[in-house]
Amino acid sequence: MADKKVVFVAFAIEDARIRDMIKGQSLHTNSPFEYVDMSVKEAYDEEWKKKVRTRILRSDGILVIVSKNSLLSTGQKWEIQCAKEEGKPIKGIWAYKDDRTAIAGVSTMPWTWENIANWINGL
Repeated sequence: MADKKVVFVAFAIEDARIRDMIKGQSLHTNSPFEYVDMSVKEAYDEEWKKKVRTRILRSDGILVIVSKNSLLSTGQKWEIQCAKEEGKPIKGIWAYKDDRTAIAGVSTMPWTWENIANWINGL
């Protein structure tokens, strides 16, 4: 397996359960990939933005959990914009099979462990 990749997971707070599932999968010893979760769960103030930018700068890429909730999530939108400003690779995964929400400027793929592993291993 390649070196461990540092991935920032951007998600709407309503999709925290999906983030938890991805994190849980990464902890399995037979997981096809490894990553370090860099997400922040604090208030959206200037200090929060500084912490997020620092974590994004330390990340190899940004995995965006995409759902209808993403459209109203100001925190997630800011995280994506910050990642773009810092020139980080960004990839979206759809959180739910029946939700194909699009986020401008974010290439999104179906959520499969193989898709996530291939993207992370390609960073």
